Parts: sequence; structure tokens; C-alpha cells
Amino acid sequence: MTTLPREETARFELVANSLYTPVIGDILDGLGRTHQFLPAAVQPLLPSMTVVGRAMPVLIADVFDAGSKPFGKLTEALDALQPGDVYLARRATIDCAAWGEIMTAAARKRCANGAVIDGYHRDTPKVLEQNWPVFSRGAYAQDAGVRAAVLDLGVPVEIRGARINPGDLIVGDRDGVLAVPAEIEDEVLELALKKADTENHVRKAIEDGMTTTEAFARYGVL
Repeated sequence: MTTLPREETARFELVANSLYTPVIGDILDGLGRTHQFLPAAVQPLLPSMTVVGRAMPVLIADVFDAGSKPFGKLTEALDALQPGDVYLARRATIDCAAWGEIMTAAARKRCANGAVIDGYHRDTPKVLEQNWPVFSRGAYAQDAGVRAAVLDLGVPVEIRGARINPGDLIVGDRDGVLAVPAEIEDEVLELALKKADTENHVRKAIEDGMTTTEAFARYGVL
């Protein structure tokens, strides 16, 4: 069985190369953590994009008078990013862009691993040309400056029932984005690696002629 690396970069690479959100989500369900996926609308800008890293949650709120500090603590949030972090934003209720070209450049420079926005992005061509993973609800150019502001950063947030704490493992691919709570991370990853290996055996058995019923009875996965 694969040994989980303790070093962060190696761990992230193992997850990115060997796991995927469906199998991790199944393990979380089996452990009773049934609300770890972000809303289905949060998708990668390109289907090939994946993200693995540590949550740096950001709380965004509606504003109706930006006053002397438009965007609130947005610049502080970007400057707080550490290598391996994922900028994870809980959106306000007013529809506007919470991510764009300059933010992508700033996060890349900080060696963050990606951005996951429960909201919209803009500057799509300029974001895509930076070849850096961004997940959002879609493109929408309306500016946040007079509509929404970063209220706080590095704090726990809840997004449609999914509670995300700073440092939780964030995994995203074309099937969605989920958060693995830090306190059960090792257990989840070990079980997910085992399940992924078993799924490979099941597929091979079915391709070799075993019925689905027989495969499920033998391996217990589907």
C-alpha cells in the first residue's frame, strides 16, 4: 500500500496523480461526512484543470457603499497566501466577479496552488493564459468594487452546508470540489487510495467478462 508522504508537495502530487473527487467523496460519505462537496455549479474554467492544496478561506459580504476601501480586505487576503494554499471564497449574495486577471497573477506569484470561488470570475482570456487552476460558477464581468468586499480571511466558512476550516485539504477536478477535514485527512486518503486500487481491479474483472453483480459481490464497490 502507498505510504502517505508527510511533505506537503509530495502529498499534493500523490493526491493529484492517484485520486479524484468521486472516490474521495465516497470515503467521506462512509465516514459520515456527507456535506463536504461545494455546490455543483463550482467548476474548473477548463475541464483539464485540477487543484490540490490547503484551504485559505475568504469571507465575502455585500456592500452598498464601498467608502474609502473598495474590495475590503481583498489585498490582505491575497498577500496572506502561502505556498500550497488554495484561495477559497464564500461569495456575497450580489452577483459580481470575485476573481480575475490581477488576482490570478498575485496568487501565482505567492505560489498558491489555485483559487476556488463560490461565485463568478471575469477576465477569462487573461486568466486562462496564465495556465493556473481557477474554479468558479462561471464568467460574469460585473465588478465587485461597489457591490462586495472581503470581510475576513483565514476563518472557517460554510458553503451550502460544507464547512471548511483553514488548512483543510481542498481537492478539485472536473467532477467538483470538496474539502477533506484536517483531523481525518490521513484516514480519508489511505482509504481512498485503497478504493481507487480496488476500482481498477473491478473494471479489469468486468472487462474480462465478470458480471457487474459478481464484481460487486466480490469487491464491494461500484
